[in-house]
Parts: sequence; C-alpha cells; structure tokens
Amino acid sequence: MPVIDHWWQTETGWAIAGVPLGIERMPVKYGSTSKPMPGWNVQVLAADGHTAGPGEEGALVMKLPMSPGAFTTLWNAEQRCREAYFEENPGYYTTGDSGFIDDEGYIFVMGRVDDVINVAGHRLSTGAMEEVLASHHDVAECAVIGVSDQMKGQLPLGFVVLKSGVDRPHGQIAGELVALVRERIGPVAAFKNALIVARLPKTRSGKILRGTMHKIADSVEYKVPATIDDPVILDEIGAALKTGRLCGKVMTARFQPAP
Repeated sequence: MPVIDHWWQTETGWAIAGVPLGIERMPVKYGSTSKPMPGWNVQVLAADGHTAGPGEEGALVMKLPMSPGAFTTLWNAEQRCREAYFEENPGYYTTGDSGFIDDEGYIFVMGRVDDVINVAGHRLSTGAMEEVLASHHDVAECAVIGVSDQMKGQLPLGFVVLKSGVDRPHGQIAGELVALVRERIGPVAAFKNALIVARLPKTRSGKILRGTMHKIADSVEYKVPATIDDPVILDEIGAALKTGRLCGKVMTARFQPAP
C-alpha cells in the first residue's frame, strides 16, 4: 500500500499539501508533504521577511486569501485571531510551522517556528536535528528540544526511543548520534546530549509534547496538557532527566527537573 504524507492544520480545514491520489499520483519525495493542494499559495519567509529561495528554511505561510473551507475567525476572539495568525506577516496566514520548498515545489515541514533554538547566536532547527537522529538504524522515533544554558543561551537535547530488540549499550548509541549530528549539521549545532527513553509524551492525536518536555528540562512549572495520551510519561521524562546518562556521562545539573 502507498504511504502518503500530507500537511494540514485544524485552522485550514483540509490538506494544505499532499498527493491527490484520485487526481494525480505524483512522485513521492521522502521527508516531503508533497505539493500544495488547489487553493493554497504556500510560501517561505526568511527571518527578515523576504521570500526565501529554493531549499532555504524559514516560516511557512499562505498568501491570502485563504482557501475555501478554512477558518474565518476564532470563537468570540476576533482580535486574538488577527494577532495570532495575520499580524506578524501582513498579507499572509502564519502557520507557525517552519520548513522549506525545493526547486521542484515540494514542501518540507521541519517543525514549529518555536522549535528553532538559538545556540551562541546561531538559529538552528531542532527538526533538522531530529531528521538526522531518525536516520540512525537503531532509532524508532525522537525529539529534540532546546534547554537553557548560561554560556550559549540554549543547547539541543535529544530524546530517543530505540527500535524493539535493540540491546546495544545506550552510551555507545548516544555517542554515535552525537557524531552523526556533528557530521551532517556541523559543530555549530553543539549537539552533545542524547537521552534514550522508553517512550515520548504525546497527545491522543500523536503530536509530541515538546513544549512540555522543554519546561520539564528547564525546571519550569507546567500544566499537564488536557490532550495528553498518558500523563505518566511526563514523570518518566522527569526521572530520565534526573537519573539518565548522556554519552556515557552523568547528566549535568542544568537538566535536572524541579522536585
């Protein structure tokens, strides 16, 4: 059976990008949600607001007007709707996702704009790091967050779930993951910590709760999201941060969650 990726949001009402099998079975590019569906003018804006070129990562936006079927406002919150979706980039709907469009028009969604971290003045995509970690033959799924660091502002921290049956030493696997990110993204990523966990906290629809994980790692008070699939996983993440070992070394104090 064909496995077809796609991209949409609750606000858009239907797919922004995908492969319309009933109309045309376009070639699949691994990692891409394919091309925009009719009615969507998808563009990428760089940090300074200019339209990004092919392969250049930035904020994914839709040029107005939005396609039929999309939301028109938020319930009893017209002003909040304008502020959240339309004021940051006038003339566009701001999706909150980051990514790029290649020279053939294929869209690659790399993560949320909030998932871009600042490491010593360099803006780095945690989605790009996740893509590297996921390419490791022992990794089933992963998530990368930015944690506070006095020296560099933020440092990336990877959470990795191994495939069933993998019984190699965790320190060895973590070392390979660090080396892989260094090789493919470069030393600028400052990726030095990969924590192997049993599972990742997710909503019932399957979204990884990176924001909550970030708060746990930074010892910030948080509320258990109402949409979480299993709240116990948050305790497991906290325990892993407190007692886990990264690359064969005991976790440093900055990753220790609050009691």
